[in-house]
Amino acid sequence: MSKVTIIAKPEKLDALKLAMDEIGIMGMTVTRVMGCGVQKGQVTYYRGAKVTMDLLPKIKAEIVVSEIPVQTVVNAARKALYTGHMGDGKIFVYDVENVVRISSGSQGQEALDYE
Repeated sequence: MSKVTIIAKPEKLDALKLAMDEIGIMGMTVTRVMGCGVQKGQVTYYRGAKVTMDLLPKIKAEIVVSEIPVQTVVNAARKALYTGHMGDGKIFVYDVENVVRISSGSQGQEALDYE
């Protein structure tokens, strides 16, 4: 099992959700976050206003992958989020040791299966 964490522009969330749905991803957790990378300190536009800031609004999507190949998730996310400009985001992949479903106590792959 792997956890894929995707940091991207907020306006790309719908495209990301559609891309994940198309490859069979059944669930994800999305959080609004602030961050910066290479574009730090550059002038950008947010909601039509010109701003220079160190931290820009981003979304963080977290997906635990067990049956679908991780590279398929990464490729679909890259395709959905790519604009060719600085600030498109990052994708991080981590190993997941175990998953426990709180309601039933089931663990591992069984905890991720939906009925």
